[in-house]
Amino acid sequence: MPEGRPPTIKDVADRAGVSKSLVSLVMRGSAKVSEERRAAVVAAAAELGYRPNAVARSLVRQRSHVVGLMLSDIHNPYFAEVVDGVESAAALGGYRALFNTGSRRPAAEREAMETLLELRVDGLVLAGPVLAVRDIAAAARSVPLVLVARASRSVGFDSVTNDDRRGGALAVEHLVALGHERIAHISAGSGAGARSRRTGYERAMARAGLSSHIRVVSGSFTEEGGYEGMRRLLAGGERPTAVFVANDLAAIGALQAADDAGVAVPGDVSVVGYDNTALAALGRIDLTTIDQPGAELGAMAVELLFERIDGRVGDRHIVVTPSLVVRSTTGPPP
Repeated sequence: MPEGRPPTIKDVADRAGVSKSLVSLVMRGSAKVSEERRAAVVAAAAELGYRPNAVARSLVRQRSHVVGLMLSDIHNPYFAEVVDGVESAAALGGYRALFNTGSRRPAAEREAMETLLELRVDGLVLAGPVLAVRDIAAAARSVPLVLVARASRSVGFDSVTNDDRRGGALAVEHLVALGHERIAHISAGSGAGARSRRTGYERAMARAGLSSHIRVVSGSFTEEGGYEGMRRLLAGGERPTAVFVANDLAAIGALQAADDAGVAVPGDVSVVGYDNTALAALGRIDLTTIDQPGAELGAMAVELLFERIDGRVGDRHIVVTPSLVVRSTTGPPP
């Protein structure tokens, strides 16, 4: 074997003194090979440092034992928790997880999804995608597919998500119970779940008799979006005494904007986030938020994939009930 070249099946066959076809049988786990020859092939492969090509092996077995995970935003700590859940559940099922990101852009997400399909993954998990339903449905015709953190009732794929309308309502109900009336919302536009969180906020405000105080400013699921949204709320008009922000990452930006403006939290304005990420629990932040269990949702998505891979037909759309986590960024109005 020439120096510097990775070993091949032929190299293993030559070292073990067997044919290439017999080496292939061993790599496929065939029961037609004697234990003596199997041991010789395994020993030769170990000695040479040979690793079978995973893609070629998947072509033979018609299964790669790899789950593909496309993340909407790799910078959002919530999706790190989804990755944890996906990886843990996949490993328990004898699978590996391969992930990439589309950076919240439909064209980039479409390309990221196609890349995973080209690598012959056995199933796809799409976490918070902004892709059009037609693109998701097209991919689902190739492999089992599950959406995470994006509600859906579409046919042909599964989904697992938080009840975002209820989550938005929980934020408002908590603030109303503290005595707030001027409660504003920094939305995330067309981001996954954003519309439902806004709807939950608006309906809860109406139920509390606070329709005249509804105030929504556009933002995004980013620190920059939260910062800009809070800056606008504090700059003009009647200042809110509380703000519900579309997610924790944006809430961090909102807290920074309040600090830059000399506005105390929660003394002057209370802030509620969404997701209950590890970032929200940090002592210097200590953010009141709505819990959306990322690791749990990721693990549930993999279980749904396994059901599909094992032959389940019919769609499943699971909605998880959120909960309120109270920390130090909320208090009574000034």
